[in-house]
Amino acid sequence: MTGEPGAADRPVPTETTPTDATPGTSPGTSPGTEPTDPGSIDTAYAVAAAVRAVPGVVGLHGGAFGQAATYYPGRTVSGVQLRPEVTTVHLVLAWGVPVPATAALVRDAVSRVTHGPVDVVVEDVADPVGAMDRRVT
Repeated sequence: MTGEPGAADRPVPTETTPTDATPGTSPGTSPGTEPTDPGSIDTAYAVAAAVRAVPGVVGLHGGAFGQAATYYPGRTVSGVQLRPEVTTVHLVLAWGVPVPATAALVRDAVSRVTHGPVDVVVEDVADPVGAMDRRVT
């Protein structure tokens, strides 16, 4: 008895350990199949890497004023916005790639890393190779 009123009536919390889980996973899942914590810096970096690996993506884009980013103490992941309701990625595409098909590939890649819907914002299209050489000065 702790001396608190009604303490004897409250259930005592117990610690349970799932017997069918591998360390680092939830019960009933296998390692590597569960998306990471949506608010962690590791998730932001994993989303950025997944986006950059999609063919046709040149890189991530921070938005017109740098607002398209996820901020952590001492670090910023530009081009990735992690929010509880949606993950948004801002990117630059290569010249000539099909935008809808590439956006679908990006959504698929990001959905393997995090839960929920994925919004894809194409901020820019990279100049074709040699375009800078053809400009009139």
